[in-house]
Amino acid sequence: MKVFLERKNNDYLLEAKGVSGNTVLIDHSGMEVVQGVSPMELLLMGVGSCSAIDIIAILKKQRQEITSYKVEVTGERYELDDSKPFKSMHCHVFLEGNINLDKAQKAANLSFEKYCSVSKSFDKCIKVSYEVSVD
Repeated sequence: MKVFLERKNNDYLLEAKGVSGNTVLIDHSGMEVVQGVSPMELLLMGVGSCSAIDIIAILKKQRQEITSYKVEVTGERYELDDSKPFKSMHCHVFLEGNINLDKAQKAANLSFEKYCSVSKSFDKCIKVSYEVSVD
């Protein structure tokens, strides 16, 4: 896997491009005008989106009808020398539709504990927790 980044202004704005050709703007969160997401936000987005793909795929195979899928990912950081890495992350998945809560919970368990490559990448250093709500 490979991505490419290119500086787009005289400050910190970067355009990241994957092999698919799709782009994401990344910027320094301390700028007066922020034009992209921060690298730390990207980590949270990666966990949320990777698990979403798993959970949606599992529930679709079980013929669950998802009318809305939202996830809120929060990260707790701590001071380490001159950096602030994540200590933990928490994902709250909000589902709407004709969905069995037990199936949704099992899909989340499979995602976070077995399939989600992003959250599994953090296994040794960051605690990633999750919960599921169905309306």
